[in-house]
Amino acid sequence: MSRYDRYVLSQYLLFFGFFALILVAVFWVNRAVVLFDRLIGNGQSALVFLEFTALTLPNLIRMVLPIAAFGASVWVTNRLNSESELTVLRATGTSPWQMARPALVFGIITALMMSALTHYLLPTSINQLERRESEVSRNITAKLLSEGDFLHPANGVTFYIRQIDPDGTLNDVFLSDRRDPEVTVTYTGARAFLVRDEDSAHLIMVEGMAQRLTHRNQQLSTTFFSDFSYDISALANKAESSARNIRAIPSLELLRNRAEVQKKDGHSPGAQAEELHLRFARALVCIAVTLIGFATLMLGTFSRFGVWRQAMLAFVILIFIEGLRGVVSEPVVKNPDLWPLIYAPTALGLALALVFLILAGRPKRILAATPEAAA
Repeated sequence: MSRYDRYVLSQYLLFFGFFALILVAVFWVNRAVVLFDRLIGNGQSALVFLEFTALTLPNLIRMVLPIAAFGASVWVTNRLNSESELTVLRATGTSPWQMARPALVFGIITALMMSALTHYLLPTSINQLERRESEVSRNITAKLLSEGDFLHPANGVTFYIRQIDPDGTLNDVFLSDRRDPEVTVTYTGARAFLVRDEDSAHLIMVEGMAQRLTHRNQQLSTTFFSDFSYDISALANKAESSARNIRAIPSLELLRNRAEVQKKDGHSPGAQAEELHLRFARALVCIAVTLIGFATLMLGTFSRFGVWRQAMLAFVILIFIEGLRGVVSEPVVKNPDLWPLIYAPTALGLALALVFLILAGRPKRILAATPEAAA
């Protein structure tokens, strides 16, 4: 690589890191607010919150990486053009193809980053996140052991404890179960104990009463008990499922064991083909957007008004390609033999970049019919 190539590539990587950091921070804050409300509100610790937010970072980076690469390409190219560096290179006979080499290398670097994310980091993080969510959902104790507050561990369920003794005894327990629209059951107990097993948790209430109200005929029945066991495993917010998220399945497994994945996890061949080829297409689209950002701004000549029109054109093309990526996925899910459609947006972006580079190598000016232009 020449000194110019290394200089421009370093600028690409610098601004790429800046844009990626800003975008990830914005998306992370939005995600962290939801996680904080859900986890801390359910009695989880700050360490669990930090762990969950860290596990969501690979998916956030995957979403913002192409946008950051495009933004860095447009920003650096516009800066080189505004400082007349590209004009000097053109005057010395440097072709647009030669000036596009740093953008191509930058696109390949971001594509490798995206490949590492989609093929390894993202499936691993999603798999670990699902495992931790399952563990947290089973942690009923953290949701219920809060004295003096009316808690709602699930829709239609209200739980209250007046006092918790140091030995773990729950005093004056109230539990209202309204999940069945036809019947409301209310349990009260002078004392209660939480008994946990590997796969279940039970609330043992002592010296209490159960009131069952049937809404259809407004009939109330009351039962007094000396001890009563209530299964609270179903109060978890999220039920456990043996089926894996398709994004958590490794790429090699999607490539080699499609029949086994379909049998075990229930994902159709079309869904598997779409997910597998999307992982490759996401990497290739990084090359396309960087070349589009560079090639579009190479159209035209130097202007004191900048290249805002070319930048707007590049932004419109980016939106069109991203929208097209969502359109081509549905046919592949229905028919896995149509998997080449997944790469259509990337191929279109590369073709447009190629056309723009050809036009940049043969600039044409449209001059107004004025006496000065004729002279």
